[in-house]
Amino acid sequence: MGKLGKKARKFAKKNLQSVLKRQRKVKSFFKKKASKRDERAQAEDSDGEREEKYSGRNNEVEDFKDISLDSVFAEDDSDMDGDDSDSDGYLSEDTSCSYNGETRIENHLEEYNGGDDLSVQNKEIHLELAKKMKRLNNLKAKDPEFAKFLESNKEHLQTLRDEENYSDEEESDEDGRESTDKMGNLSSSTVDSLCELVKEQNNVPAFVRLLNGYRAACHYGSESPTIVEDSHTFCKILTFMLHEADNIFRKILGISGSNDRKEAILELKNTSKWKTLKPLVKSYLRSTLFLLNEVTDSQILAFALTRLKASIVFFAAFPPLLGRLIKISVHLWATGKGTLSACSLLIIKDVAVVFNSNCFETCMIKAYKAFIDHCKFVEPVLFKHQQFLKSSFIELCSQDLQKAYSKAMVSIQQLAKILQLGLRTQKEAVKKICSWQYANCVDLWVAFISLNIHDYDLQPLLYTIIQIINGVAVLFPGPRYMPLRVKCIQWLNTLSESSGVFIPITSLVLDLLEYKIGKEGSKPGKDFSFSSAVKLPKHWLKSRNFQDECVFSAIELLAAHFAQWSYHISFPDLATIPLIYLRKFHEMTTIESLRRVVKRFIDQVEQNIEFVRKKRDEVTFSPNDQQSVESFLQLEKCGGNAPFTKYYTSVIEKAGSRNLLMNGKISSLGQKKSKGKRQQTPKNAMDVDLAVNAEGKFTLK
Repeated sequence: MGKLGKKARKFAKKNLQSVLKRQRKVKSFFKKKASKRDERAQAEDSDGEREEKYSGRNNEVEDFKDISLDSVFAEDDSDMDGDDSDSDGYLSEDTSCSYNGETRIENHLEEYNGGDDLSVQNKEIHLELAKKMKRLNNLKAKDPEFAKFLESNKEHLQTLRDEENYSDEEESDEDGRESTDKMGNLSSSTVDSLCELVKEQNNVPAFVRLLNGYRAACHYGSESPTIVEDSHTFCKILTFMLHEADNIFRKILGISGSNDRKEAILELKNTSKWKTLKPLVKSYLRSTLFLLNEVTDSQILAFALTRLKASIVFFAAFPPLLGRLIKISVHLWATGKGTLSACSLLIIKDVAVVFNSNCFETCMIKAYKAFIDHCKFVEPVLFKHQQFLKSSFIELCSQDLQKAYSKAMVSIQQLAKILQLGLRTQKEAVKKICSWQYANCVDLWVAFISLNIHDYDLQPLLYTIIQIINGVAVLFPGPRYMPLRVKCIQWLNTLSESSGVFIPITSLVLDLLEYKIGKEGSKPGKDFSFSSAVKLPKHWLKSRNFQDECVFSAIELLAAHFAQWSYHISFPDLATIPLIYLRKFHEMTTIESLRRVVKRFIDQVEQNIEFVRKKRDEVTFSPNDQQSVESFLQLEKCGGNAPFTKYYTSVIEKAGSRNLLMNGKISSLGQKKSKGKRQQTPKNAMDVDLAVNAEGKFTLK
């Protein structure tokens, strides 16, 4: 049989039953294959979703590890970043001191300030290099043998480059030694004569030599070759430069001592005077900042900061140095004590005022992070300093409430985020919330809102922080967390008093009276600082001290709450339920000292209820008259002669004396334990023991 033609094959393919049957079979086979693949893919997707559901909590835990109270603040120091190492060495000087110093420095600066031309040349060189690299890569791609040749010689070229760099470093070290040798050592008599030349004749070469001596003094102990002969010379140079440098700079530039505007320096940037003086100013500022990093004596640090405060305006020309100044000042503010912290705070506030808004934000963020880092623990010894840090930070924020508001909102939202994770019973979040760091952060923003709510609209912050505090109080209902719950109620009372908004706290206070762990008549426990704990030890719950603290705290908190609303027209209604509960508690308790305290509180509240009720019966306005309701008993409130007001004052005085007595006992115990232990004084980074006398001069101890 012959071969079928083209038309016959087409006909058979379209019409013959055997061909159609085979086609249907192949088509169904491929459909089955595709459906099985789709089912497998769907199964994998469903398994992935199931795994995501089960691992959701684990992912949240992993995400929580990255959450910290200050992680929301990303510092933008782009304006303050930069390499300022060009003037880190000694200034060029002529040992004969007979040349015209200004022309020499101007010539030096002309060489130094050719940065614009060099930057253009650098760009051109980079473009040429990029072109050559492109050609080289094309050659490598076209010629594999050439690429192999380059790889084989790569190590040899690298060793040659290392040898060249090493020889260059040796030459630069030798040049540095030669420069210090050429300057010559400074003796005490030489410093005296140089100071006279600068004071009487405004001699620039002498001033340059003193600046080099000042740099050597500030680097004393950190560099082996030094031009300062002895400690007396060291003291003279530091005293003169810190006292006189700012006045000399201002005199040459024609800036008055009261002019602290940054524009005064920026306007002089293109003048010949500034070009002459710029390396000298930079050397002085850098050396002083280095001194602040090296010295550990608080008197010297405070004096140097005080003198540097007068020269803050000069930092406008040196953003990298300004960033270092902020960093050092914030560190000394947080770690120092007394005068040193106060001087550092003045520097931070001046920087925030003199410079732009970005600088204010930088100061605020760095200060906030330093506060968070230094409030992880609260002890009676550290309490005073931590209160200073809090009040000074709020003072800094009050300089620009609009910017401070945005940062406060971000921080409070972070607190709320951590609380939400804690309410989902995540252990890591619960631990973070039940810590002094979290509590002090809440305390900080409560104080900030309370201070500024009358001058600025802080209602969103107020609402959010109230929700956070209530959430913390609900999260920790047990008796061991009583100090934290007391803190929460105190914060709510503070916010209510400052804002004039009624915040209910009665249910939280009455919960304190339900803590009954110890037996009636149990023995008093060991002395324990209630104010320096967020969680009580288990053994303290069974002591008599715990019962007393619960009752005293409840009475003090209720007294503060009632004192705020004691003149309000609705006071009888507010006090009804707490009085019913307190009467029951008075009947049930058998401890006489606690019965007396509760009975006196009940009597005082009942007297105030009668007083308000009598005045309320005499009024003729309706409850809907809001203006008349707000003016009710305002004259009596201004007088402050109501019985409950006097009672509240006595309650606050007794609470203060009780806390002082407890803290005194604990501090005395700590002193006894530390007695006999050897105290090591921190060794100064500089091996010179100095002090500042009454005249503001450095002297040897």
